[in-house]
Amino acid sequence: QVQLVESGGGLVQAGDSLRLSCAVSGSTYTVGWFRQAPGKEREFVSAISWSGGSTNYADSVKGRFTISRNNAKNTVYLQMNSLKPEDTAIYYCASRRTSTIVTNELGYSTWGQGTQVTVSS
Repeated sequence: QVQLVESGGGLVQAGDSLRLSCAVSGSTYTVGWFRQAPGKEREFVSAISWSGGSTNYADSVKGRFTISRNNAKNTVYLQMNSLKPEDTAIYYCASRRTSTIVTNELGYSTWGQGTQVTVSS
């Protein structure tokens, strides 16, 4: 059974950086990051294939966020630079047992508990 545990969230100022981690136990292929801001629906942020050779980003984070994975450590990372107040949300990692990257949350079968990211202006 796959389990995901996020860490690395916190309170930062606009322009700062954070690195989120998603520790993965069990077999998985594609891992994605999603976020949900207060009063809004959960939205896709980024995803990475098992090999790390394929990645995808939401337009709102392109050029600022970088997803990567270390399979030896069973961990997926989301490096977030130039953070903005609108990045404030609970960030979730999720996994799917295929190598295809999808942006719809319905394509992911296992989810972590989430980690809070708050960016002050």
